[in-house]
Amino acid sequence: MESDDQVSTEGLTPSDKLAYLDDAPETVLADESMPAIADFNQPENFFNRELSHLQFNARVLHQVINENHPLLIRLLFCCIYSSNMDEFFEIRIAGLKQQIKYGRETVGADGKSPAQTLQALQEQIHELVSLQYELLNNDLIPALADERINFLRRTDWTPEQQDWIASYYEREISPVIAPIGLDPSHPFPRLVNKSLNFIVELDGKDAFGRETGLAIVPAPRSLPRLVKLPTEISNGDCLVFLSSIIHAHADDLFPGMEVKGLYQFRITRNADLVLEEDDMEDLAQALRGELLSRRFGDAVRLEVADNCPEPLVNFLLQEFGLAETECYRVAGPVNLTRLMAVSSLVNRPDLQYPNFNPSTPAEIRHQDSIFESIARKDVLLLHPFQSFAPVIDLLRQAAKDPNVLAIRQTLYRVGAKSEIVAALVDAARRGKEVTVVVELRARFDEAENLELASKLQEAGVVVVYGVVGYKTHAKMILIVRREDKGLKRYIHLGTGNYHAGNARLYTDYSLLSCDDQLSEDVHRIFLQLTGMGKALRIRKLFHAPFTLHTKLVELIAREAKIVSEGKGDGYILAKFNALTEPRIISALYAASCAGVKIDLIIRGICCLKPGVKGLSENIRVVSVVGRFLEHTRAYYFANGSSGPDGGEVYCSSADWMTRNLVNRVETCFPIEAPALAQRVRAELESYLRDNTYAWTLLEDGSYSQVKAVRGEPAFSAQEYLLGQLTV
Repeated sequence: MESDDQVSTEGLTPSDKLAYLDDAPETVLADESMPAIADFNQPENFFNRELSHLQFNARVLHQVINENHPLLIRLLFCCIYSSNMDEFFEIRIAGLKQQIKYGRETVGADGKSPAQTLQALQEQIHELVSLQYELLNNDLIPALADERINFLRRTDWTPEQQDWIASYYEREISPVIAPIGLDPSHPFPRLVNKSLNFIVELDGKDAFGRETGLAIVPAPRSLPRLVKLPTEISNGDCLVFLSSIIHAHADDLFPGMEVKGLYQFRITRNADLVLEEDDMEDLAQALRGELLSRRFGDAVRLEVADNCPEPLVNFLLQEFGLAETECYRVAGPVNLTRLMAVSSLVNRPDLQYPNFNPSTPAEIRHQDSIFESIARKDVLLLHPFQSFAPVIDLLRQAAKDPNVLAIRQTLYRVGAKSEIVAALVDAARRGKEVTVVVELRARFDEAENLELASKLQEAGVVVVYGVVGYKTHAKMILIVRREDKGLKRYIHLGTGNYHAGNARLYTDYSLLSCDDQLSEDVHRIFLQLTGMGKALRIRKLFHAPFTLHTKLVELIAREAKIVSEGKGDGYILAKFNALTEPRIISALYAASCAGVKIDLIIRGICCLKPGVKGLSENIRVVSVVGRFLEHTRAYYFANGSSGPDGGEVYCSSADWMTRNLVNRVETCFPIEAPALAQRVRAELESYLRDNTYAWTLLEDGSYSQVKAVRGEPAFSAQEYLLGQLTV
């Protein structure tokens, strides 16, 4: 018989586990005064996940024309959009194509098949590609030229510039570039994912008397895609694309032959990793082997210069096994992500956001011991407005403190030169028991995390890779310290990653506490991650894949029950990055129908349809895309309270997505100190007032930008928080 401290889900698959955990919330909702969750589980009640994801990328692109951003930041958003779309093709489009290819099509909650979704995506993406290059050519480049930042075309080079570029070509490019003529002994090369390449149309014979009509020129990946010309031959900041330099010297690559045309192209490949975790003996070893194939997965997109002749485009499509709909003709460079280099090549702080200094709360600012500060009361930080340094200082002090006996931490994304890793290494070398759960499968950080794991192991850190089949996405630190009254535990719980660079760009909450029960909960979760045995019951934390989904549905249902029984106000205010989980969405619909007011601040994907009469007329969805990447996950439930100091507040590592609630290890922790809970609620409410960077999701799935009405002052939540929390 199980004890009260154990929860058995032995032998259950993730989908079985979700059904198991949903027994309780279905019972809660099965009240005669309220509709059941199942009543709302109809395809017409859900937006398509992939189309909603694309909508978020479109909102990023629209920041290019938002003149509230400085000019170089608008250019940066153009690059971020390209980077986002690269990953969208590598993972989301590739996944749809894989389903279609192998006949394993799974229909989403909205009822669309992968084939239907793919067709709709391709139609919209073609429109967005045209818009992106229109904005680049007609808005950004002329605006940059007005600021004397010029992208020089070959036809605009002065004789002095031509001479310097020719010298640069001979010195830096010619020794490393390798053209490949196509003939029976030189087959079409296997090109690396997202690399810049050129297809060349030739006339004439080579040194061996062979007639070679076509060639491929891969641009060396080691070379910068933008080259800045010296100031003495420039009027302002003059930048030249590597593609232009190669184009200008194409004849040098094929001596004695006529280059009839040279056209840039880029191929995007499936970059998702497939690991048969049930059959592997060593996750790290298996991952190393799989990473080698990522650069050469199946092709999913061809980008090609819009002046490339149709026969050459068809030739490339045939080589890569792509359809015409998968070809994107572009009026400019095929890889706009590389334009991120502009900010570092030109010294124009006036075209950037001004620097700011994150603040540190007074209770820990001038204290010698961060442990003493935390022992007095909980500390809550909101990054990047408040410094991430206290989290690093906690580990640094723990490493050096002779009273600290053990440190445990999860690492998902951390950065190559991490001060946190340095502190963990220092602690291990000083003889402390250091255990780290490294999530090797953090997408696109796998290689870095493998290197990180090796570095930690070499220092004597015990490294584990979490749980097979579940990504460890929770952000936790546990420090065990010997004090006068015995052993005491200090914890950090966060909504973001332990990456100091991201903490300057992403909004995230950090809680520092020594609460006995929270610390015991964190201890028990670490036991689950590093040991074996049944899941231990957690008292204050909610954690996936065991209780978080159930508790969220119960909290939503409780708001509906309170309103239905006339026992108080019902209100839910939640902020996270994505909402896709059908049961959560159905629970929100049920609550809305019961009269609960619901405000959702969702940065990206949202499959819920707001504002639909008889379904979700009490639900509002807002998305904020601004200077910082909105990443906080925080939830407020009124629980019958109408005052500013009532209700319950939680922060979490989890979005309201199936993958987070079923297939990952996540935590959700209460903010119990009244002052801190009130503060989180007030900070969330500031996003509802944003009329500068906010968008409202409409009933038809489109987004409308929120604008100040006549006489209303402009308000940005991020700027407000900068003013409130920074130095």
